[in-house]
Amino acid sequence: METIGKISENIEKVILGKRLEIFQIIKGIISGGHILLEDVPGVGKTMFVKTLAKSFNMSFSRIQFTPDLLPSDITGISIYNQKSGVFEFNKGPVFANIILADEINRTSPKTQSALLEAMEENQVSEGNNTYFLPKPFIVVATQNPIEFEGTYRLPEAQLDRFMMKIKMGYADVNDETKILQLYSNEIPFEKIKSVAAAEDLIKIQENVRKIKVSDKISNYIAEICRRTREDKHISLGVSTRGALALQRVSQATAYLNSRDFVIPEDVKENIYSVIEHRIILSEFAEASDALKTNVIKNIINSVPVPAPQNENKI
Repeated sequence: METIGKISENIEKVILGKRLEIFQIIKGIISGGHILLEDVPGVGKTMFVKTLAKSFNMSFSRIQFTPDLLPSDITGISIYNQKSGVFEFNKGPVFANIILADEINRTSPKTQSALLEAMEENQVSEGNNTYFLPKPFIVVATQNPIEFEGTYRLPEAQLDRFMMKIKMGYADVNDETKILQLYSNEIPFEKIKSVAAAEDLIKIQENVRKIKVSDKISNYIAEICRRTREDKHISLGVSTRGALALQRVSQATAYLNSRDFVIPEDVKENIYSVIEHRIILSEFAEASDALKTNVIKNIINSVPVPAPQNENKI
């Protein structure tokens, strides 16, 4: 928990007024997942990821997604070496601990799909060869809302590989005033230093996986996900991967609250950020002007909440 506190404190030196969003992203990372940040330009998405990467003493790559980006620009490519007479694989920027996929939806779905294998299996295949990515491996992608000009909708398979989707939002007036004053004569990002290492994150991720999940909680998660697949307002429900993501983030929430087991509140706290980007509304929902958040809320309210158990502290 000391490491988490240091990371959060470091980020808050650069990103002001976003404590909730910071902890949401930290939950996703210690769960071993990838994060999708969506919001309008200029609210600090890219700076947030750069600050996170700098806080850990880990390798970092930034990939600027543009319309002319090719899959090989991400994963790497084999080049013929005339001296040795063999093809040599030149690794792409995806071979790093933390990847900033900046404005991921400004490139074509074909190029976006270059990340599918890496995000799911922590490896890259090229020809008959497989190259393993470093551990930990975290993709934090930023995207502009799809209504913006020059954006592509992320494929469903890509969206499903992001454990959580989080919106940064604008700073309120008081925080924005502090930002203007702070940045008027200095750049806070240049002053922060690393406060943790890869080994620290790996250890935390291992501890999160040890948080106990009762059969009742697993059934609660499964039932919520099942109902998204059967609801008339939804044409594409939550996958099993999504159910596993919700359980893992719930474990991370319990860990951050110094508990050694998950309670229903841990699940409910993360439902929207884990499943909202995974579901697609049906034509029925669109015809009735149903909002995705309301559809999810109705599903949550329809599932009985498991009885609480005695809390233990870790």
